[in-house]
Amino acid sequence: MGETSGVPVRQLGPGGPRVPLFALGSWNTWDRMDTDDAIALLRHAVEAGVTMFDVAHYNMGPHAEQARTDIIFGEVVRAAGLAREDYHLCGKLWLWEYPTTSFEQQMTTSLDRIGVDKADSVVVGDYMSPPDIPAIVTDVAEQIRAGRFDHWGVNNWVAADLETALEFAAREGLPAPVFAQLKYSIARRTMAEGQYYGGYFADGKLSMQASDVFEGGILAGRKFPERKIGADPGGIRDEIRAAADVVAEVATRYEATAAQVAIAFCLANPAVANVLFGVSKLSQLEDNLGALRLANEHGPDLRAALEPLWTDRAVNADGSW
Repeated sequence: MGETSGVPVRQLGPGGPRVPLFALGSWNTWDRMDTDDAIALLRHAVEAGVTMFDVAHYNMGPHAEQARTDIIFGEVVRAAGLAREDYHLCGKLWLWEYPTTSFEQQMTTSLDRIGVDKADSVVVGDYMSPPDIPAIVTDVAEQIRAGRFDHWGVNNWVAADLETALEFAAREGLPAPVFAQLKYSIARRTMAEGQYYGGYFADGKLSMQASDVFEGGILAGRKFPERKIGADPGGIRDEIRAAADVVAEVATRYEATAAQVAIAFCLANPAVANVLFGVSKLSQLEDNLGALRLANEHGPDLRAALEPLWTDRAVNADGSW
């Protein structure tokens, strides 16, 4: 996938794939659209160069009600007439019920639902108890050897567990994680920019995929979103709502929308290889694409204007969420 349609591409970590700056998520998106609207949105996204799709396997854990997400995505992809080589598929492997539900089981279920043979990358994450890092790295390597996907990343891991994974993979000659999907926004920066992950990004050991950049829609102007948003153990929603007022003011100053400011802020961080967001309307996608111009023309100034909004309450003392 090249840089032919306006959306630049960046490398997703050392030895990782080149992916577009934007990716579409599946959380509360495809299931909220009429089929024709979803097809039109998907086609337009690919034409614009947004060719990476994060499609999570849900059958367990706190979001099990989203179990049909990958089925719907597969139906829309086929109806849109997209060839498998037209897009980068990023799946998820959850640790909520691992190893009772194995990675092989999760991948088989998800790929069968979507109707494809393999993903391109996966994100491994979200655990509620201390994980067995050597077992996880070994099992991920087995799935890579089996041709289920090529690259992997971590999702909101405690930094010490990431270090263990990198060390174990290097010692055993196994594929290491090459990117981290982190909650990252104007009002939530400590995990990504501070002592926990900042060094990995600065040293080029990882790239970042920024997720939840709108904080459930709050930073995009919807202070009390009706849809379900992800868990927020950091307990900083009040600060985020207060930050939304400043974001709106900065957006007016730059003749932009709040959503564009939220995305452009992330793009101006060189550690960010990809910004993951969800849209359920074509107009939202078009608006988000406008963040590219804003980041190119005003990225550093924009980040400076928003610097006072950084709060350290995003993580616990050990770097967990």
